[in-house]
Order: sequence, then structure tokens, then C-alpha cells
Amino acid sequence: MTKPYNNYKDKLSKIKTFIFDIDGVLTDGTVIVSENGEQYRTMNVKDGYALQLAIKKGFRIIIISGGYSEAIIKRFEYLGVKEVFLGVENKHELFLELLDKGSLNQEEVLYMGDDIPDYKIMKDVFLPSCPRDAVKEIKAISEYVSPLNGGYGCVRDIIEQVLMSQKIWFDDEAFKW
Repeated sequence: MTKPYNNYKDKLSKIKTFIFDIDGVLTDGTVIVSENGEQYRTMNVKDGYALQLAIKKGFRIIIISGGYSEAIIKRFEYLGVKEVFLGVENKHELFLELLDKGSLNQEEVLYMGDDIPDYKIMKDVFLPSCPRDAVKEIKAISEYVSPLNGGYGCVRDIIEQVLMSQKIWFDDEAFKW
């Protein structure tokens, strides 16, 4: 029999995999378009620090986005994120494929999304979460709503909570970059 969970904090210690959307979660959702059609986004350095630290601690980080950008690929390579899925039309199908391959344990997955394309996958993960400025449909199914907006530290917020719950947030490894 599974242990009953009273709130999201009871689930933090079980998390081993983080899955994040990009636009609206790792960015503020703003896209700057140049005259030649290139699209630029900004990302929060504190989110980046938390991502690379989680990887060093043995957590799996998966990025799933409908958008595509070479710059995004380079950013995640720099941070050490190996599983980056861009241009994904159906995030839920990809999630189910990862489950079918046996590469994910559903009861160890936290997903952070902010908009309708994230809805189905969030209904299937162990701990659905979102930034403060997510759309109302996503907030309604999220067990944790960060007090921070997308692109302004919400990723750091949830990673920090998971690592703190597992007593591995602030140790010698945290001082290495």
C-alpha cells in the first residue's frame, strides 16, 4: 500500500526526475524576434545553477518543449542537461514513451509547466507544479504553485525544495561550479 500524501511536501523526498517546460517556466514567456526572424529568450542564472547542481547530485533533468532553438540546446549542453526534447508536438505522448521504455518511474517525477500543452502530462506525473503566472487550468491541477513567475527563479525554487527535503541542498558540492 502506498503511503498517503497530505501535501506536496510529503512527496519531495521521492523525486528523482525533474521535467521542465521552457517557455513560461525557464523563461518568462517573452520572445524577442529579430528582423531576420531569429527568436531570443532570457533565462535565469539561478535556475541554471540549480539545474546543474541537481545533475551533480544524481537527479535526472528532462526538458520538453514545443519550441525549437539552437541557442536553447547550447544553454542546456553548458548546464550538463543531456535529455532535451525540442519541437515536441505532444508532450504527453513523449512522457508515455519514456514510461514504456522503462526509463522513468512515474512515482519519482516532478513536472513544471505553465500552459495548456502541459496539462495532460501534468495529470500523469507524481508531482505537478507550476510558476505563479501559469494559466488557471494549470494552477488548478498543480499540487505546488511557486511564489515566483516563470523565468524568475521558479525552477530554482522547486529544485531547492526537493534537494533540501533530501538533505543535499547546501553541502560541499553546492560550492562547485
